[in-house]
Amino acid sequence: MNTATKLSGFALGLAAVFGAAYGVGQLADPVAPAAETRHDTTAEHGSAGHDQAGTETAVQIPGGLLVSDRGYTLTPVPAPSGEFAFRITGPGGRTVTAFDEAHDKRMHLIVTRRDLSGFRHVHPDMAPDGTWQVASPFGGPGSWRAFADFTPTGGQPLTLGVDVALPGAFTPRPVPTPARTTTVDGYTVALDGDLLPGKTAKLTLTINRNGAPVTDLQPYLGAYGHLVALRQGDLAYLHVHPDGEPGDGRTQPGPQVTFYAEVPSAGTYRLYLDFQHAGTVRTVEFTLVAGTSAEPGPATPSTPNSPTPAATDGHGEPGHGHN
Repeated sequence: MNTATKLSGFALGLAAVFGAAYGVGQLADPVAPAAETRHDTTAEHGSAGHDQAGTETAVQIPGGLLVSDRGYTLTPVPAPSGEFAFRITGPGGRTVTAFDEAHDKRMHLIVTRRDLSGFRHVHPDMAPDGTWQVASPFGGPGSWRAFADFTPTGGQPLTLGVDVALPGAFTPRPVPTPARTTTVDGYTVALDGDLLPGKTAKLTLTINRNGAPVTDLQPYLGAYGHLVALRQGDLAYLHVHPDGEPGDGRTQPGPQVTFYAEVPSAGTYRLYLDFQHAGTVRTVEFTLVAGTSAEPGPATPSTPNSPTPAATDGHGEPGHGHN
């Protein structure tokens, strides 16, 4: 896997940046305006305006906040009961059917409720007409956010997001209190590092099983771990991969997996780590607060993997599936 295929719009081992537009996440339906993509050479990220030389700069919109970006649009389409389907249309309104493979897949679909519960990472199949379809990843009633993470052939990596409402009674859950360790299926994962607004942060996750270090992690989608982070409130999306890759001669298959990420603002973030061991993909979750002025979610017991409606593919904790 080369460097280009390892990235979902973020550089491996470098800062993966959400952007500076907090609160744009409500621009889901109807189609939001396309994000500005022009950048001044003196300002990689920042608010729209002018630099000291009078050159116009552009806002870097965080991934997943827009349903339409750079001419591409995410559109859910009718599907049989128990399934979810969508298309990606490109410039000119035509359905896109050519996608580059990234992380061993041409499409990554991540879903979560807007209260940040029920996270799932799945991989739909595409029909010849460009319709992507998968067994419904939504674990029950509520307001969900679906993120399509892909690279159109000849284009740049994109993450588009759309809200999906499922009818029925649902009570939002408070975000768990920040904690440094979490467990799933006998695995304990410890997190070292802090998110620093505007600065690159090193996050190291150490995986143990029944008290012993896990030193034989298996590659999953071309890496020893995948980390998705979502910002509480607007669900700004970040998908980063570890520093190093299987087979590069220096990266060990555990027990530590290291990521580098940069967030632009103080706030509460929910982190979801996927890893594979003994043939099964599992997901652990953390809450991190960036910046001293940020307030974490309501004080509740830290139960990142609290039960949610059962996943359909049988990987890991219920509600945390992969396919």
